[in-house]
Amino acid sequence: MSVEIATRERAYVRVAGPDAEDYLQRMVSNDVEALAEGESCAALLLTPKARVIAPVVVLRRGPEDFLLLTEPDLGEPLRAHLARMRMRARCEIEPEKHTSALVFGGEGGIPTHEFGDPAVELIDADLEPTLDAAELERLRIEAGTPAWGKEIDERVLPAEAGLTATHVSFTKGCYPGQEPVARLHHRGKANRTLRVLEVEAPEPPPYDAELTWKGKPVGRVTSVARRPDGALVGLAYVRVEVPEEAILSVEPAGSARGYTVSPARP
Repeated sequence: MSVEIATRERAYVRVAGPDAEDYLQRMVSNDVEALAEGESCAALLLTPKARVIAPVVVLRRGPEDFLLLTEPDLGEPLRAHLARMRMRARCEIEPEKHTSALVFGGEGGIPTHEFGDPAVELIDADLEPTLDAAELERLRIEAGTPAWGKEIDERVLPAEAGLTATHVSFTKGCYPGQEPVARLHHRGKANRTLRVLEVEAPEPPPYDAELTWKGKPVGRVTSVARRPDGALVGLAYVRVEVPEEAILSVEPAGSARGYTVSPARP
């Protein structure tokens, strides 16, 4: 297998001290206590109403030392929120500076399937990228992976973005937002889900472009990228009652021109 490399933009926050494990276990959605040294897990920092403050990767570097990896513009909000809620927990919460590289076909590091093919995220590795940001974005979209500021914002519940399957433990103790997350998981269902779509259009539809089916609004477009063959592929939130094979239409705001959207190839 050939090895491909891409730069991944990140922000990093260190949480370390005698109470670091217990504090993070009480604050994020996944099971931090289960991590051995060198292991990691994806998790969410949520509001009490289960709105996402920040998606994170929690890396355990030692018994009392954790590194949180998040999106570039969320480093300070993540640090500030954790520091504000710390109360009497004995732990330091500080930013750190690192770099991240994604290596497809590589070993070691933090494993990820966010971009379809198995990859690892290496911290502070001096590697020359072979994939640019546009190609990495296409891989993310085709893999159906939600991104902060696009598929993940204050309007979206974790279950709608598919994050409960990857970022949430349903067996750990309490954390902010646990009750609505668990209630929807065990007693209800999300009204909409994230879908990968093929878009038939000369130009990509804009962010939040409305999707319609049989003349009724059923969703919105969140991300679009162009494949090497020129075809467009996108991510969109679509109501669950819409069949997977349905042909949808989308119009840019302020324009009467429509786009035809159909389910993506496997």
